[in-house]
Amino acid sequence: MSAAAPRLLAVSDLHVAARDNRRAVAEIPPHPDDWLILAGDVGDTPDQVRWTLDLLAPYFAKLVWVPGNHDLWAPAGTDLSRGEARYEELVEICRSFGVLTPEDPFATFPSADGPLVVAPLFTFYDYSFREALLTKEAALELSERAGIVCMDEYMLPADPYPSREAWCAARVAESRRRLDALPPDARTVLVSHWPLRRDTAQLKRIPQFELWCGTVQTDDWHIRYRAAAVVYGHLHRPGLLMRDGVPFHEVAFGYPQERRHYGITQVGLRDVLSTEPIPMPRRVTRP
Repeated sequence: MSAAAPRLLAVSDLHVAARDNRRAVAEIPPHPDDWLILAGDVGDTPDQVRWTLDLLAPYFAKLVWVPGNHDLWAPAGTDLSRGEARYEELVEICRSFGVLTPEDPFATFPSADGPLVVAPLFTFYDYSFREALLTKEAALELSERAGIVCMDEYMLPADPYPSREAWCAARVAESRRRLDALPPDARTVLVSHWPLRRDTAQLKRIPQFELWCGTVQTDDWHIRYRAAAVVYGHLHRPGLLMRDGVPFHEVAFGYPQERRHYGITQVGLRDVLSTEPIPMPRRVTRP
């Protein structure tokens, strides 16, 4: 009897700073033949990322990581590394566990439909997910009036770049350089913490938060780089969207309070090469 084909699994926003989330991550069973994508926001500190990788790396054939905004947080007054230095520290932690990062050569996943280049990307955001007639300053002012301001404004320094927009521009340029170097017939799985398209990051209840969700510079990358799938997190709204025939998977686990109404306690790992509908959780009826 032949062994089952390996799967390309993904999850994001594990947020292991939360005790319930650490417990759930510790209960993930081994998947020795499968790859696992960690699409950002593993934790709030390098030690939390290290704890997670130490736990999960032996359970999977390969881990692939991209940073999220929480991974890069460095509150003022702490001795944590900041900005690009934090990112580089996390890359080195990942490499110590054999985990692939946006700084490593792309790996090829042997899918049933042919080889797929798994491309972890650090694309960041530049406040361009906003109404066309609004300046960044006007959009930020409206967000402040609505009481919707991402904690990145206080917790995510961009050192040594002068702004997060400048860091985003550098990261997009580097990602584009690496993707442009692929063979012209290579099919990809694009992985980013932040959504690559604005129309996959629309938040009806808090539209102001979209400012911190990506950059319009990546809007056509799923076509330009022949994506078989796009994987992202950040929104804490797991699901599957189709754009131009390409599946876009939001794979967040999220915070305990977000899952409590649904009674979700286990980490669900999404097979990103499957387009089977994701069953919607039902609220738990309590006596």
